[in-house]
Amino acid sequence: MLSTAAILANTPAQLLPAREQMAFTLAMHILLVPFGVALPLITLVMHHRGLRRGDAVALLLARRWSAVMAVQFAIGIITGTVLSFEFGLLWPGMMGRWGDVFGLGFGVEAWAFFLEAVLIAIYLYGWRRLKPWTHFWLGVPLPLAALMGAFGIIAANSWMNTPRGFSLDANGNPINVNVQQAIFTPMFGPEYWHFVVAMFMTAGYVVAGVYAVGWLRGRRDRYHRLGFTVPFTVATILTPIQFMLGDSAARAVFHKQPVKFAAMELVWDTDTHVPEYMFGRLNSDGTVSGGLKIPQLDSILAGFKPSTQVTGLTSVPADDRPTIVQATIAHWAFDIMVTVGSLLILLALWYAWSWWRHRDLPRTRWFFRSAAVAGAACLVTVECGWITTEVGRQPWIVYNRMRVSEAVTDTRASSLWTMLGIVIVVYIAVFGAFLAVVLKMRTRWRIADEGSAAARAALPPETDTPYGPRSEPEPAGAASGGGSDSGSGGAS
Repeated sequence: MLSTAAILANTPAQLLPAREQMAFTLAMHILLVPFGVALPLITLVMHHRGLRRGDAVALLLARRWSAVMAVQFAIGIITGTVLSFEFGLLWPGMMGRWGDVFGLGFGVEAWAFFLEAVLIAIYLYGWRRLKPWTHFWLGVPLPLAALMGAFGIIAANSWMNTPRGFSLDANGNPINVNVQQAIFTPMFGPEYWHFVVAMFMTAGYVVAGVYAVGWLRGRRDRYHRLGFTVPFTVATILTPIQFMLGDSAARAVFHKQPVKFAAMELVWDTDTHVPEYMFGRLNSDGTVSGGLKIPQLDSILAGFKPSTQVTGLTSVPADDRPTIVQATIAHWAFDIMVTVGSLLILLALWYAWSWWRHRDLPRTRWFFRSAAVAGAACLVTVECGWITTEVGRQPWIVYNRMRVSEAVTDTRASSLWTMLGIVIVVYIAVFGAFLAVVLKMRTRWRIADEGSAAARAALPPETDTPYGPRSEPEPAGAASGGGSDSGSGGAS
C-alpha cells in the first residue's frame, strides 16, 4: 500500500501551485454566484409586490437591489473570465482530451452569461424609460438566464463526477459522443437542484442579514422590515427543501461515487452497521480520532437500515482514493454543511412559529442576531459544498478516467507560483473595489433616507442615477428637491 508521502512524491512539481491557483480563484468567484443566480428573482419578487400593491418602499428596495445586482455582475465577469482561462491554461490535458465531450456545458454557461448581461442592462434602463409593468415583464427572463448559466456549469461538473456519453477508441480517446447523455449524467439532477436551492437560500439569508443588522442598530422602519421579511421568507421556505435535497445528493454520491462517500464519512473498510462520525480526524491506520461517534447511523442514512453495506476507502488502491488529509478535509466540509443546515432549519421553524402565532417577526434580539449570522454561515456552506465535491473526488479530475496529475500544465512551478501571487493581488483590488462601491451606495442611500436636509440637498436625486427614472421638471412655485422619491420611501 502506497503511503501519502509516496503518492505526493510521484506528482509533478507544478501540480500544487496549479491546484492552489484554481482553488483560490474558484473560492473567490463562488462567493458571488449566489447573488448572480438568485438576486434577480428576489429583486423581481420585491418589484412585483411594489407594483401590485402600489408600494413605494418595495419599489425603492427593488431599484436599489438592481443596482447591487449590476455591480456584482460586473465583478463576476472578471472572476468568471479568469476561471475560463484557467481551465485551458492550468488543465490542458483535460480540456484537450475531454473538451469535446463535456465542453457544451461551458458553452451553455457562456451564452447564458452574455444573455444575462443584456437583460440586466435592459432592466436597469427600464427604471428610467419603460412603463412600470412593461419594465417588470422584461425583467422576468433574468432569473431564467441565471438558471441556464447554472445549468451549464453544473452539467460540466456533474460530468466530471460521473462521466458518460462517449466510447473510447484504441488509443483511449473519446469518440461517438452522445450529447444528451454527457449533459444529463447520473449526478446532474441531484447536483443541480441542490446547487440552485443553495444559491437562493444563501442570497436570501445574506440580503435579509443586512437588514437584520440595521434592525439591531435601531432602524425599525418599514423599509428595513420589508427588506428583511421578503428575502428571509424566501430563504426559510427553501431551507427544509434544501435539507431533503442535500440528503438525496449525498445518497446519490453513495451509489455513484462510493469512494468519495467513504471519504465524506471517514469509512475505512467496507462493512455493514457503519457508525457515523461527526467531525473527527482519520488516521493512517483507519481509526478516527476525536469527533462524535453515533453507532450504525451511517449505514442507516445511506440505505435506511443498519445492514446497509458501505464501501470503504480501502476498497481501491491508495493511489486511487483521497489521501488521509484529503478525506478529513472532505469530511469536515460535509459535516459543516450538515450542521449549518440543521441550525438553519431551527431558525426557519422559529420564524414560522412566530408568524403563525402572532403574524409578526420574533421580537427578541437573539432572533435578529441569528438572522444576521445566517447569511455568513450560508456563504461558508457554499465553500464547503465545493470543497466536498472537488476534494472528495481526488485524485481524479475526471472520475476514474483521468487523474489531476495527468491533466496539469507542464508550465514551470515557479511561474505558476508567480502567477498565483499576481492573481491574489488583482483579486484583492477587485473585491476591494466592489466593497468600496457597495459601501458608497449604502452611505448615499442612508443619507437620502435618514440624513439632514442639507446632506440630502448635496446629492443628486436618486431617480436621476442610471438605475432610476428621470425626475420630472417641477411646476412653477414647487418646493426645491422634490424630484426624489427616496426620502419618503425610506421613512415610511
